[in-house]
Amino acid sequence: MTDIILQARGLQKSFGALRVTDDVSLEVRSGEIHALIGPNGAGKSTLVQQLTGHLESDAGQVALCGQDVTSLGPVERAAKGLGRTFQISALAMENSVLQNVVLGALGRRGGVFRFFAPVMKDRALLDVANNALARVGLRAQAKVRTSDLSHGQRRQLEVAVALTQSPKAFLMDEPMAGLGLEGAGQMIDLLRKLRAEAPILLIEHDMDAVFALADRISVLVYGKIIATGAPEDIRRNREIQLAYLGKEAEL
Repeated sequence: MTDIILQARGLQKSFGALRVTDDVSLEVRSGEIHALIGPNGAGKSTLVQQLTGHLESDAGQVALCGQDVTSLGPVERAAKGLGRTFQISALAMENSVLQNVVLGALGRRGGVFRFFAPVMKDRALLDVANNALARVGLRAQAKVRTSDLSHGQRRQLEVAVALTQSPKAFLMDEPMAGLGLEGAGQMIDLLRKLRAEAPILLIEHDMDAVFALADRISVLVYGKIIATGAPEDIRRNREIQLAYLGKEAEL
């Protein structure tokens, strides 16, 4: 795997005197899952916002498939192929499962201001939406109101919405959050399948999921990447154990 799909170079962000991300560089290569881990307060959420364009960086660049997207906002980056799932759900809870995914497909087309009823009769959009739902295992729930889904199903629905964008890279912000053992297992299986379509930058606290999925892991501590490597190298690194857990322990 040598093709770099998503790349951050020297990203920095300060709030007053506090530097939250400090010269952060990382890359996500074709076909891989690259996990980003770190303790609370490490700067992960700020870095995610910088990568997606929701937060302007003080310095550094973001590139997608070799194209500099640093000056682009979140909508433009999504249109370029950066698919995202959120730490906190951004779904329209009163809409049906199918309606949520159709709106995702409509956003890619650039017609978000079209009237809703005609959109739901658009065969091309419906085909894209139904295909995405089938891929995440929610085709049977298409007519269900989103608020009636389980937490795990909502996570699957977020992935389906991202899929309608035909992403070149996925940025997944804690997809395991709030999932039980069964739900986490289903999400792990789904992410394994998706990596072949587009590489994934995975921000996650669930270490079992991280070590089950990741090809490489980067560790962010106090705004700095202190190590990047294969899972077993990260697991055995004493410095990382101390920095991440604050005590001598094994990940």
